Amino acid sequence: MNNDDFLSYSPEDKHQLQLERLQSTLNRAFRQVSFHRQRMKAAGIEPGQIESAADVAKLPFLERADFNEHYPYELFAVPLRDIVRIHTAPGTSRNPTVSGYTAQDLVNWRHMTRRALSAASVSPNDILQIAFNPGLANWGRNYKDAAEDMGVSVIPNTWLSTEKQFMVLRDYKTTVLITSPAFALQLAGYMHRMQVGPAALNLHTIITAGEKISDKLRQTIGEQAFVTCWEHYGLSEVPGPAIAFECKMHGGLHINEDHFLAEIIDPETMQVIPPGQPGELVLTTLTTRAFPLIRFRTGDKARIMEEPCSCKSPLARIEWFSERVDDIMKVDGVNIHRQQVVSIIEDGLPVSAAQVNCRVNDDNGRKFLEIFLPMNEEIFSDEIKEIEMLLRKTEDRLREDLGVAVAIRLLEKGQSG
Repeated sequence: MNNDDFLSYSPEDKHQLQLERLQSTLNRAFRQVSFHRQRMKAAGIEPGQIESAADVAKLPFLERADFNEHYPYELFAVPLRDIVRIHTAPGTSRNPTVSGYTAQDLVNWRHMTRRALSAASVSPNDILQIAFNPGLANWGRNYKDAAEDMGVSVIPNTWLSTEKQFMVLRDYKTTVLITSPAFALQLAGYMHRMQVGPAALNLHTIITAGEKISDKLRQTIGEQAFVTCWEHYGLSEVPGPAIAFECKMHGGLHINEDHFLAEIIDPETMQVIPPGQPGELVLTTLTTRAFPLIRFRTGDKARIMEEPCSCKSPLARIEWFSERVDDIMKVDGVNIHRQQVVSIIEDGLPVSAAQVNCRVNDDNGRKFLEIFLPMNEEIFSDEIKEIEMLLRKTEDRLREDLGVAVAIRLLEKGQSG
């Protein structure tokens, strides 16, 4: 099948291809991954009993905690000799999430990402700049590979200050910027403060990924940076940045349905709910060979849009909401679980989990994780330098493990974070 033949399929042919790929994925997972095999058997179902895409609802869910329990390679469905790339992402506890890719998996990801870039009118005439924080470095590689395949000139992901990123954007004549919504806002604000007009730049497109961009933020960025904003949806666990993407109509995100099967469930009852109603997005991979996800609970709130898109694409759309249905925090697109933070802090400081208070804060457009701790007798020292050294050491460990900016604040008795 040609890469985009799927877009010309009839609904019947599309559903048939999805079913064939779903059955292939389930058979491989059942044979090669004891975790999936045991769970299917416990649920009283085998791959051969899945006779339609709707039957996937009979299967058990996969959750983030399962990645931690089967760290590092127990969820891989191919031998390690077939793995050509291994990615890591922050997990829900001490162990990171590990995902592997075969050569064909990487081909599939480039296909999905090229499709998403093409929908945003990216072409070989563009110069594309990637600006993610270290926690989304894997996404930067995926965008780079896909854009280079398209013949686009790419400025790879490099973590620079806002001023330096702007210098690169201006001096290298960047036309397309891929970044997080928070950094896009920070860059737009910098341009506004520096009174940079549209004639000074070649930039015409900003693609945001990692977090939901609000309508107000999109409008602010568009007005201050003189660009059109596009939105992509991805997962750090796969990891991949273009599971769903905006078309020129900017009315929801088209799902790469030839690679993913999407469901919406009620997070309380765990039951599938009809299209049009909001709930938790659940995804099943259809083409992933190394690291198949079967009914993965994303924690993202979304709804499947019933009405067809006026762009005429046959790919179904989701509306993605900024709220989550779990307790994961997002910092510039990086998923942060409270338990991760608590585990690292307990290693370095004499505090209990109940005393740790976390929130995502914003410093002029740059998001960071702010952590509040009580100033108790154990942490108190007559030597202020000792306290500061202990806190800085823990902050450094958090930044290194999570890949995001972190600030720890000590609270005196009676203060609240």
